[in-house]
Amino acid sequence: MVISRRVVLHFPRALVDQPVIYRLVKDYNLMFNILKASVTPQEEGLLVLELSGTQENYDKGVQYLAEVGVETQPLSRDMYRNEERCTHCGACITICPTGAFTLEPRTRWVRFLDEKCIVCGLCIKSCPARAMEMAI
Repeated sequence: MVISRRVVLHFPRALVDQPVIYRLVKDYNLMFNILKASVTPQEEGLLVLELSGTQENYDKGVQYLAEVGVETQPLSRDMYRNEERCTHCGACITICPTGAFTLEPRTRWVRFLDEKCIVCGLCIKSCPARAMEMAI
């Protein structure tokens, strides 16, 4: 059975110019989709990926990443909404490219679906209440 997980990879400076993602494809038969990238030679890097493959290959690939020094974390840990600040104004709904925000028709409250979030940061800039926060 094929699974798909969104993960954030934090690359140390020494690995930025190494073929780490190539190894995930070649050695662990994982497919990837780059959702966000901030990788600069001689600096630390951040890569948001959707990885797909069998659970066994995914686990081995994540283990390989840890062994070479790449930190991994589930994507949903990076972006969160401060519920005390949110006024449910809906500014985030129109700006989000993935539809991670939806409006509940009955209550008119905005829901944040973190599994759809790609941590682009557009909601942070558009939120007048500054309710969206990034924990990177």
